[in-house]
Amino acid sequence: MSKETSVCVVGAVVFFVPFMGLPREYKEWILIVAGILLMILGYGLRRMAFFRSIEDGNGGKQGDVFKESGAVSHSTQIADDSQKLHI
Repeated sequence: MSKETSVCVVGAVVFFVPFMGLPREYKEWILIVAGILLMILGYGLRRMAFFRSIEDGNGGKQGDVFKESGAVSHSTQIADDSQKLHI
């Protein structure tokens, strides 16, 4: 059963439990377990959606590319400025 189907089934359980005529303690435990299951399934679905969003077409992961530009020192900049003035 897929995670999406599991969320629907647990949601149906949460909906029908109050109408089942069970003792109050049973209802509480069923709803607690259903809530925990919904949190776990929701986290798993969100995680899968995130990983799908960063995948590229080849099955690899996309990431931020960082390229540091060449550092210009202060002395190099002064030398370049002085050469421009003499021309």
